[in-house]
Amino acid sequence: MAEPFSIRRQPGFTTIAILCFALLYLPIATLVFYAFNAGVSVAVWEGFSLRWFGAAMANERVQEAAWHSFIIATVAALISTVVATMAALATTRTEPYRGLTFKYAFINQPLMVPEIVTAVALLIVFSRIKVWTGYTGLGYLMAAHTGFCIPFAYLPIRARLENMDLTLERAAADLYATPWATFRRVTLPLLWPGILAGLMLAFVISLDDVVITEFVKSAGQETLPTYMLGQLKRAVTPEMNAISTVFLLLSVVIVTVFFFINRKRT
Repeated sequence: MAEPFSIRRQPGFTTIAILCFALLYLPIATLVFYAFNAGVSVAVWEGFSLRWFGAAMANERVQEAAWHSFIIATVAALISTVVATMAALATTRTEPYRGLTFKYAFINQPLMVPEIVTAVALLIVFSRIKVWTGYTGLGYLMAAHTGFCIPFAYLPIRARLENMDLTLERAAADLYATPWATFRRVTLPLLWPGILAGLMLAFVISLDDVVITEFVKSAGQETLPTYMLGQLKRAVTPEMNAISTVFLLLSVVIVTVFFFINRKRT
């Protein structure tokens, strides 16, 4: 009897897998390694030190940029997750009808359109609004990030809804529960891991966005990614490595927290 096909048994699979992982993680490991360099070089090791982490934390421009990034990402993640949840419910808790596929495509369109196109379009629109209103605050960045993050939050929430067993929701309806009571007591607790996944994904996407932020922001509204981009154009120092390492650590923490929450709830 022939053995079932397995990609892992194919010649060269292990070698290719190791090479892919090496190309992916060795640059990241190098970046983290030189974040602890005592010298000013990002290529010559001069001893272990935490000086660049201290320098980044004491840098007022880094503090301001980090605060902007956190505020924008938090607002964008919260609003986009709420909108994505409502959109996912509207497109999954209904009988198929003409135009439903178009709605799927419309919601996910920002994933298909090149980000630079979205950034230029937002620049044109917001530039006129700034002239008409005279307002140049962070609201534009929040609005832009929210719209861009909706499809990222929508995908895991919709996937969770599509894989949920409808038995409990139907039982609640048979027991004369209102749609809101059914959602609050049955659907929402089961959907919570998907909502958390969408929230965290939207937060990370907003936090590290460069292109849209660079086009939409006004003067003095640096986020950490745009601040780092500007600094890298001038000089490359281990301070950028330190900031990137903190970004990496934050991403690992978010993924780890979601993993344990999801495992507990499922």
